[in-house]
Amino acid sequence: MFKVWDSRNYYFHSMSFGGSLNELWRENGHGGWATVFALIVILVWHCYKRFPFIFSSSNLTPSDSGARIHPQLKLFRCDCILTWKSVYSCRMSEIVSDADLKFLIENLDEKHHDNEKWEHVIDKRNTVLFYNAKCCKPKDGPLKYLSETVFENCSPEMLRDFYMDNDYRKKWDKTLVEHEQLQVDQTNGVEIGRTIKKFPLLTPREYILAWRLWEGKDRTFYCFIKECEHSSTPRQKKYVRVRYFRSGWRIREVPGRNACEIKMFHQEDAGLNVKMAKLAFAKGIWSYVCNMDNALLKYSAVSHPHSAVTAVTLIQKVPPALDTMEGSTSSATAFLRQITNEPKEKKFIRRPSRKFLANGLLFVGGAICLSRGHNSLGAKVAMAYILAKLSKRGTASDQSRES
Repeated sequence: MFKVWDSRNYYFHSMSFGGSLNELWRENGHGGWATVFALIVILVWHCYKRFPFIFSSSNLTPSDSGARIHPQLKLFRCDCILTWKSVYSCRMSEIVSDADLKFLIENLDEKHHDNEKWEHVIDKRNTVLFYNAKCCKPKDGPLKYLSETVFENCSPEMLRDFYMDNDYRKKWDKTLVEHEQLQVDQTNGVEIGRTIKKFPLLTPREYILAWRLWEGKDRTFYCFIKECEHSSTPRQKKYVRVRYFRSGWRIREVPGRNACEIKMFHQEDAGLNVKMAKLAFAKGIWSYVCNMDNALLKYSAVSHPHSAVTAVTLIQKVPPALDTMEGSTSSATAFLRQITNEPKEKKFIRRPSRKFLANGLLFVGGAICLSRGHNSLGAKVAMAYILAKLSKRGTASDQSRES
């Protein structure tokens, strides 16, 4: 209180009223107390703006806080803390907004794909599972993926809970090393979490993500996920922080069948080589989806009550303007409509050619080179040479087939 009073006297002397303090007091009469109180409030506000650590709770213990701060200043300090909390909550609600939902719906319905060149990646199916994926390389960003997966004998709610259950994901997803919830905004359902994933021959990747769920008409569910930063997760040298992440999905029933479709949009920059990442995705995604289907079957056999507050328990309603947007009929739905009448195609086994073996040896050599020293200049040059050789041989083989 001595420091506050001394600063207040200094503030009084620094102002020019055209007279002394005693003259000001006599002219204002009883109103002088109001003037003094107003000046105290102004002084405290300036001190709080310039020296916020003086009013922070970490510098004061419960035993001595009453001796150092006047009760009126305590109320003023509490009002400031509540104001900053409301501002932070407002900023958190803007991390994942309805604009992101609109962006997701437009990408899932492929409304802006006319000017983009999409390439087929994989198309796999069996009697209980369907998976299709394609990708596109934009000029100003990482690869975009658009995939469709259909699971039999499950409800939209079950598939939604399965996808969002990160604790259960640790049991079947071998790439997931660690996951923790950082924060949940109970007013709008935005959840922030930290995830560590491992990749073969590479440094583990660290994801700081925020996500939000919406429910639309006819038991349709949406989720959008994007990268963010959080004060409790400083960067660590043993992980590579993913700097760009945009992903989302839509879950809905397949008409006329006891099945659910999940269509996903994904765009990520994890610091990987584009061609190697694309090749690894094409070769490993089908076994990953099959493993996911087995985990879903086990998950649906046991009840999983929502014991914690998550984005699933705080799911929001899709805004009416966005809920009227009708999704296009996907290739997965069209496949399921004709799966019973589709004749089985015979597959002929071919022996590997010499060119195929040569390409395989080049790929294995490139993987070894990448694993031994992918950060060195020599490794990058070697990988560029190998990829150039592969592309030339692929072009030559295509031309020979055409001729």
